[in-house]
Amino acid sequence: MEDLVIRDADVVDGSGEPSYRADVVIDDGRITAVVKEAAAAGCQRPRAMRELDAEGLVLSPGFIDMHAHSDLDLLRDPDHSAKAAQGVTLEVIGQDGLSYAPVDDRTLDGVRRAIAGRHGYGDDIDFDWRSVGEYLDRLDGGIAVNAAYLIPQGTVRALVVGWEDRPAAPGELDRMRELVAEGMEQGAVGMSSGLTHPPGMYADDAELTGLCRVVGSYGGYYCPHHRSYGAGALERYAEMVELSRRTGCPLHLAHATLNFGVNEGRAADLTALLDDALAAGADISLDTSPYTPACTTLAALLPGWAGAGGPEALLARLTDGATAERIRHELEVTGSDGCHGVPVEWDTVEISGVTEPALGDHVGRTVLESARLRGEAPWTTARRLLVEDRLGSTVLQHVGHEENVRAIMRHRTHTGGSDGILRGAKPHPGAYGTFPHYLGRYVREWGVLSLEECVHHLTARPAARLRLPDRGLVREGHRADLVLFDPVTVAAGSSFEQPRALPVGIPYVLVDGRFVIEDGRRTDVLAGRAVRRTPR
Repeated sequence: MEDLVIRDADVVDGSGEPSYRADVVIDDGRITAVVKEAAAAGCQRPRAMRELDAEGLVLSPGFIDMHAHSDLDLLRDPDHSAKAAQGVTLEVIGQDGLSYAPVDDRTLDGVRRAIAGRHGYGDDIDFDWRSVGEYLDRLDGGIAVNAAYLIPQGTVRALVVGWEDRPAAPGELDRMRELVAEGMEQGAVGMSSGLTHPPGMYADDAELTGLCRVVGSYGGYYCPHHRSYGAGALERYAEMVELSRRTGCPLHLAHATLNFGVNEGRAADLTALLDDALAAGADISLDTSPYTPACTTLAALLPGWAGAGGPEALLARLTDGATAERIRHELEVTGSDGCHGVPVEWDTVEISGVTEPALGDHVGRTVLESARLRGEAPWTTARRLLVEDRLGSTVLQHVGHEENVRAIMRHRTHTGGSDGILRGAKPHPGAYGTFPHYLGRYVREWGVLSLEECVHHLTARPAARLRLPDRGLVREGHRADLVLFDPVTVAAGSSFEQPRALPVGIPYVLVDGRFVIEDGRRTDVLAGRAVRRTPR
């Protein structure tokens, strides 16, 4: 007998085609049969050791989070309900150019400090890996959901060049190319960059070109957090499109949006740019979050030159009066590259988390509000937070535009990404609610996408970008990574007031044919593994 049959489900199979009623049979982690109602008429229905009545529920492929920040949380939190309860069965990590492989003993500490705001410093983690392959092997030890990894270009640069603001020497570029090739051979699906974050932002065009050619030669894709989502954003998007064209490396645009007042209502300009490139033969996709605020670290807003030399050098600059004043001037007057070329508006920067408990009263307030409570200038408050929290503070930046969010999510290459930082007392609600928020708000309530379109965006389309031929569709022979949800009630439970509330209307989630969510509760199943690049 088969392991499981899910009976009378309304199957939205990920293809974008209309739904149909069917029994879906699962055995040994794969879908072994999809028996449509018409085909089953007059025939004996499939049987299994367990039968689940899915009357009133939609069965779809598991959701793929194309932009996740769970690099350490997958290891430290076996429950991982933040993603499992949303119906996420695969996350793409190693985002924004900084993560934990490849490293050596010398560079690991700097990387940990640089992204402590996203992941914590990691005192609770045994960093027993150094290479990409060793990190993926560690994930294979059993995690809540599957994970694919992008080689972080900034981490590679830190390993070879350090944190210096200079072009890579020819020999250094050769070594970086070797490291990227090794990571791809060990199973990475592509490479990410954080081109507003040190040290990745110090890469010039020649460096990015050389690395992207390596990635493309292995069938991977390039996923840049590019140099501006604010001033000059369209020109920066165009740079990435040209880089992809020149190198032949497929392009996936991370958290593709247009933010700040200078870009209000300009989504059509971006989609036209992408459509023109696609018509010319480009291979481009993108992901977005269905929210207007972005999440990042407070340190990420600073000018790039201030981070040269690494986190300790940045802290030293912040404690030097004259240098700190130069930083303030760029932030508040001219617009720093870390803040996308736009002068910071402190009333849009909300503190969402700190690593030092004594600073907890800042959380939930904008920098401007916190400064007024203390009777001081906003930069004084921000600078104190940066120094006393040792760059570990996270923020929500309320600079997005709803009309841009809706227009971009309709694009034919769009996929979903949470971009949610799980750390902090008041994280972005998208970390816990992105995928049900798509289904509840943008499908059922607002009709921005049909249910079939939305599921396609969240399943088959990202699986195609990842070159995973047996995921993203409800098909015979495919992996049984599945979600069952109630289309009438599914919604994000999380909000800006209660960011860690779990979704509603998602009673069942399966990874590799095993229930990680059953009757709306997290089981103890750890069926997730590292998903490695499929060789050409």
